Amino acid sequence: MSLLAFLVLSAAVASTGIIFKPGVWYRGLKKPAWTPPNRAFPIVWSILYILIAISGWLVWRQQGLSWPFLIFAAQLVANLLWSWLFFGRRRPDLAFADIVVLWILVAANIAAFAPISATAAWLLVPYLVWVSVAVALNLSVWRLNRDRGVFA
Repeated sequence: MSLLAFLVLSAAVASTGIIFKPGVWYRGLKKPAWTPPNRAFPIVWSILYILIAISGWLVWRQQGLSWPFLIFAAQLVANLLWSWLFFGRRRPDLAFADIVVLWILVAANIAAFAPISATAAWLLVPYLVWVSVAVALNLSVWRLNRDRGVFA
């Protein structure tokens, strides 16, 4: 499988962020003061999806289809579900559960890729850092707004 295929796969996962946009509903929610500016999200996620694709491709080149790719695929699915749960379903509670699972899967993915390619593992570290921020932000938004009747 080529790097282009991994980039296309990452773009497919990223498309949920395009389909399920923040919109008016999200703008109306209370958010913590440390919330990154809205323009940061597409920039950061674009970079992260490229790093995710390169990471997967590096391991694929060395080992092909193997058990670390089960973790890789699972974290992509959890990633894909988050936008749908948070913005599409307007369920930050379910999105929080999903993003905690995503964090665990990304950490597991780093551990699974490290013996195969240290570079591939390190390429996922910024993803883990950003997902850590997203976990805290998701929880904060959920807590700040849960009594306002704004969730589905």
